[in-house]
Amino acid sequence: MAVAAPVLSPTSLLGDRRRFVRLSQIVSAWAQHAEASLPQALAGLAPVKGAYRFFANRAVTPQAILQTARPDCLRKLASAERVLLIQATTSLDFSGHASTTGIGPVGTRQQGTRGFFVHTCLAASTAGTPLGLAAQYLWVREPADAGIAQQRRQRDWEEKESYRWLTVETASRAGLPTSVETVTIADAEADIFALFAAPRPPQAQLLIRVAQAQRRLADGRALGVTAATAPVWGRYTVFLPARATRPARTAVCQVQVASVQLQPPQNQRARACWSEPAPLTVIRVTEPDPPLESEPLSWLLLTTLPVNSFLAVATCVGYYSYRWLIEQYHFLLKTGCRAERLQLQTADRLERAVAACCLVALRLLWLTYLARAQPDAPCTVAFAAAEWQALCCASTQSATPPDQPPTLREAVRLVARLGGFLGRKGDGEPGPLTIWRGLTRLRDLTDMWRILHAAPPVMESG
Repeated sequence: MAVAAPVLSPTSLLGDRRRFVRLSQIVSAWAQHAEASLPQALAGLAPVKGAYRFFANRAVTPQAILQTARPDCLRKLASAERVLLIQATTSLDFSGHASTTGIGPVGTRQQGTRGFFVHTCLAASTAGTPLGLAAQYLWVREPADAGIAQQRRQRDWEEKESYRWLTVETASRAGLPTSVETVTIADAEADIFALFAAPRPPQAQLLIRVAQAQRRLADGRALGVTAATAPVWGRYTVFLPARATRPARTAVCQVQVASVQLQPPQNQRARACWSEPAPLTVIRVTEPDPPLESEPLSWLLLTTLPVNSFLAVATCVGYYSYRWLIEQYHFLLKTGCRAERLQLQTADRLERAVAACCLVALRLLWLTYLARAQPDAPCTVAFAAAEWQALCCASTQSATPPDQPPTLREAVRLVARLGGFLGRKGDGEPGPLTIWRGLTRLRDLTDMWRILHAAPPVMESG
């Protein structure tokens, strides 16, 4: 699969260029074989042994693997005026691998699930196109930490797992010029006063969904009450992607806005840096007239962005709707790469393999959304000549490809058809997993195309 971006770059963090070559081989093989195991993807004893040696190499860290995609991501971010940094956490369950050592609890004591966590910061353009991994953090929870909520609440914030939100936010901005404004977006798990109160440069903004609508403001009122009684600024249309519990649809929402002073939690007011309220803007998004049997949309958002017009409010709501990108990314990691089916002996080896899977999921997510953001671009930005020629001939059942390559949207939809996409009027655009399955078939078609169109050997005269 000749996906032009994201691009892996050699890095001294891997210590040896041969390790970078091995990583590139693993990522390319996985990207070309949807839902395949590592032995199936590499299809050879020598490359499989090489991959397992790579994952067992203590000189290679998961962060070093992820950093190979960092230079490409920084190049894209540095050329933008504003970028979105979308954070979320997911867990990987390896409970079925009883012999794997070093993993910890990922659920409640009653569930008894074992694995580790992946906290991702995905960079995206303000139009909703993924640009790369801005930062990622993998960790194993100690068994003693599971299920002791009261003890966790009494710890300093720097000792809590929730501190990762600030750690990853800081890491995601590292290396960016000050001319680039960043907007960190997260769901209600990041609704932490310490995150709002933490010092940050003026070009770093937050857009967080509220988890605690009952929390008090400086004027004594509840945050949710203030938002519900705020003036209505207008109506806004939000696209809601399909989920297991609902089809994709468009919601017409009304938005209310108020400036608020968020009061520090009582148990944290003794800290000098958190003794003052945090000035924020609350945005309430509700759907007055949802379709029958549909759950109405309801978002309560806090932001540090200046909100002084309806356009600014609509922009914030639109940005938050792109949070779905990181859910797609984690879906690809689990369902596409089948990360939870990896069978390695230790958590360290699993973390290295998962880091490689993350680079594969990133490639597929990029291709899916680039076709939506730039549908009229030539498909050569993502496909080699032999790939689009083989694709067109397979779709038309013709031996002769067209003179000009199709557009990116046309090519991606043809690939998705190979993966089972029907392309009916109401089907919308194909998803990343369908595209990935189609790319597996395209690889076989491309291999045969290259064989049939290889230049004949030159015969030397006697």
